[in-house]
Amino acid sequence: MFRKTTVLSGLTALGLVLASGAQAQEYVAKIGHLESPAQSRNVTLEKVAELVKERTDGEVEFQIFPQGQLGNQRQMNEGVQLGTIEGTVAPAAFLGGFNPAVSIMDIPYLLPEDDAKAQELRDGPFGQALLDTFSDKGMFAVTLWPNGKKQFTSNKPLDTLADFADQKFRVMDSSILIEQFNALGASAIALPFGELYTSLQTGVVDGEENPLDTIMNMKFYEVQEYLVVSDHGAMEDVVLFNPMWWDSLPAEYQEVITTAFHEVIPELTAHKAAAVEEALETIEAAGTNVRVAGEEERAALREATFGPASEAYVAKAGDTGKALLSTYEEAYEALH
Repeated sequence: MFRKTTVLSGLTALGLVLASGAQAQEYVAKIGHLESPAQSRNVTLEKVAELVKERTDGEVEFQIFPQGQLGNQRQMNEGVQLGTIEGTVAPAAFLGGFNPAVSIMDIPYLLPEDDAKAQELRDGPFGQALLDTFSDKGMFAVTLWPNGKKQFTSNKPLDTLADFADQKFRVMDSSILIEQFNALGASAIALPFGELYTSLQTGVVDGEENPLDTIMNMKFYEVQEYLVVSDHGAMEDVVLFNPMWWDSLPAEYQEVITTAFHEVIPELTAHKAAAVEEALETIEAAGTNVRVAGEEERAALREATFGPASEAYVAKAGDTGKALLSTYEEAYEALH
């Protein structure tokens, strides 16, 4: 009798603990993304999850699923729209099919070189206008996250702008990126990312553009002789939530989440910078010819490519894109 009572009492106590634990997690969000657990996006997301849990006394829990565990980026985007998952942190480059306006990020040298000025642009009218373009796409956009910049590599020299002429570069399937290379006299060929290493190795294309850590991780430097650190393309992430889930949160929790995503940006930037530095050392040690483009060269690259890429963007994004580009130009001018 005593033993039975003890067991029943224990089960009752356990039930109370489980019930209280369930109560402590009123709002659970599954958040998926594509990067590996050790990469900057995931490390910083885990930090955000800690801050949100702490500041909501456990009421909001973020469950982070890295490395495509919840599907490819398209599947995760659709999951957020449908509410089968609550959130994703998606590269802007992978969102153009859902929201053509976000492809403004494909325009070369869109963001200022200075990190503080670039953040001012994200935090100001341009950044907010860009986030607002998701509101009629079944997504709530919380903030923009910096995730590095693209560089040029090739099997042929890239010592001057004239050297781009007649070279073939792999790009994502983007009319904006195609015009970027056309403006330099080069050819742009849209190829799947998974085919890039072999295409570089066999000469299907001469070169490509990617962040340094991607060039290292994918070992593109093994089949490329030249690299120019040009910082020409911003790799921005967009933090997205399902609108119904977001609207179910109390206003103070929405504020906690928004603040947490914003305040970790310096940590995110520092983590990414360390990864980029390590990648550059590895690439140089492998014997790749590495050159850092100077201020004048970068200005010349912007002068040559910004206009044609912007025209391609407006042709794709229509009136919404035209208005967003106008907001950007005003904000950019105010910084200089």
